[in-house]
Amino acid sequence: MTAKVSRKTIFAFLGPAVFALLLVGIAPLLYAVWKSLHNFNLTKQAQTRFVGLSNYAEVLTDLSFWQAMGRTATLFLISVPIQIALGLLIAIVLHRPGLTFFKTLTRLSLVLPMATTYAVVGLLAQVMLNQKYGVVNQMLGWIGIEPINFIGDPTNAFIAVIIWDIWQWTPFVTLVLLAGLSTVPPEIEEAAQLETKSQWLVLRYVQLPFLVPSLVAVLILRTADTLKLFDMPFTMTRGGPGSATEFIAVLIERVGNRQFDIGLASAQAIIMLAITIFLARLYIRFFYREVN
Repeated sequence: MTAKVSRKTIFAFLGPAVFALLLVGIAPLLYAVWKSLHNFNLTKQAQTRFVGLSNYAEVLTDLSFWQAMGRTATLFLISVPIQIALGLLIAIVLHRPGLTFFKTLTRLSLVLPMATTYAVVGLLAQVMLNQKYGVVNQMLGWIGIEPINFIGDPTNAFIAVIIWDIWQWTPFVTLVLLAGLSTVPPEIEEAAQLETKSQWLVLRYVQLPFLVPSLVAVLILRTADTLKLFDMPFTMTRGGPGSATEFIAVLIERVGNRQFDIGLASAQAIIMLAITIFLARLYIRFFYREVN
């Protein structure tokens, strides 16, 4: 017989979590929505007034906003497929039986890039890619290649951000996909491997259906991470040279913290949140439809 749990007990367990969610998540969101409906500049607070959806209209017609979104989308479309491909390859290797010590060592090493904060990764990249004193150019000099201006050239700076993003987050994708592979029933996997020697066929028809939840989680989390990517490019290039690495989160920081236009920055952030939610729903509908 199941004992009935009182409402006070339920509230005692759930209340603190709900309160923390309201305080940390919901309240700042509602505050941002409210500020996005106002012409609110920190240097002109006396001129604060309600403007409705004017900030949203200004954002949607602002060329710099769409250019930043384009750079962010380009970063996502290049780095995330590479991360998934590399992560899946490493996960398949680690999923195979044997080499226990090697697998343990590899798993431990995969945690290091993930444990490094974005800001530290950006500072590390800035030091390593320095044109005169960076270790990367020193190593290129050993094979006769002239020093490359990684940070000062727009194209090179953008490529450097992509490479560093791949380095930091491929281990995360690997561990998530490895967890997905561990859900495949061993007997089904062994039977499929007896039927065919093709690893691709085993992956496509046996392992991939079990990997779908992991892939959806990776896409949702990496989409959100890419849209809010700020620390690494900011500490690495300050969004430059010019606006070559001014991604959407860097643009919002510039509008809010350097131009002090809190209303406009809030509208940009709300639009970015709406895009993230839309893409998350799109991933779930598309991938689960494909599986069915």
